[in-house]
Amino acid sequence: MEDWTGVLRLGAEAKNGKTIAKDVYFQGAFKVMRPVYHDDSGQACYYILNPGGGYLDGDRYQMNISLEKQAQLTLTTQSATKIYKTPHSHAYQEAEFHLKEGSYLEYIPDPLIGYQHARYKQKNVFYIEKGSSLLYSDIITPGWSPDGNRFSYDLLQLINEIYLDDELVVFDHIKLNPVSQNMDGIGLMEGYSHLGSMIVIEEKTTPDLLDRLYQALPHNPEEYKLGISQLSVPGFTVRVLANTTQTVEKVFSDLHSILSQEWFNKKPSFLRKY
Repeated sequence: MEDWTGVLRLGAEAKNGKTIAKDVYFQGAFKVMRPVYHDDSGQACYYILNPGGGYLDGDRYQMNISLEKQAQLTLTTQSATKIYKTPHSHAYQEAEFHLKEGSYLEYIPDPLIGYQHARYKQKNVFYIEKGSSLLYSDIITPGWSPDGNRFSYDLLQLINEIYLDDELVVFDHIKLNPVSQNMDGIGLMEGYSHLGSMIVIEEKTTPDLLDRLYQALPHNPEEYKLGISQLSVPGFTVRVLANTTQTVEKVFSDLHSILSQEWFNKKPSFLRKY
């Protein structure tokens, strides 16, 4: 793919106790705001903007994010990623992340909304060194449709690969295809409409921590269903099935708060979008 609708490259480094941009490049329908520092930790926060307002037929996006040693970065979007009708060719986004030893990345995009007849494929590849930390989350949300169908999109496919010191340690593949799948079936949405995923890689992860995370959250099957799984490396994944975006966001916010307090003795930044 040579013609990209939007391209973003961002490199960050730690300097004098603060994370700053080493290099920034963007073109097309991808832009990034100046960094925001929500507290005195020196952790930078960048907001990604899409001036086009949504992903259309055949759109192609590419990101490359690099963190040098000890850099701490939060990367988020300014608003939800809206996938509109794609009658001829699916929309596509690929992203590559490089985390050097001692760095920390929070990649927390706003929800992905699939509207009627939307087709979208996304691939994230994380290359991390031992001693670095990663927190990534995504939320899949159905968009409004004229007939009220909860699953009017045609295809939403998300792939995450994580390499620790060049060894593949996590492969996560979500493929929602309402045309050929029973979306309410076991192993798919099971009667819910929204799907949230979180992946955390952190050397301080212990089985006791996972038990405490699970016990700290209220469990109400009428609102959501939650699962936490330990990885083969220090870290874990979380899946949440729910019927509203706000429910998934609340679960992830609670988990994020506990982890930030446990590992960094601070509260996570409030990523205000208004």
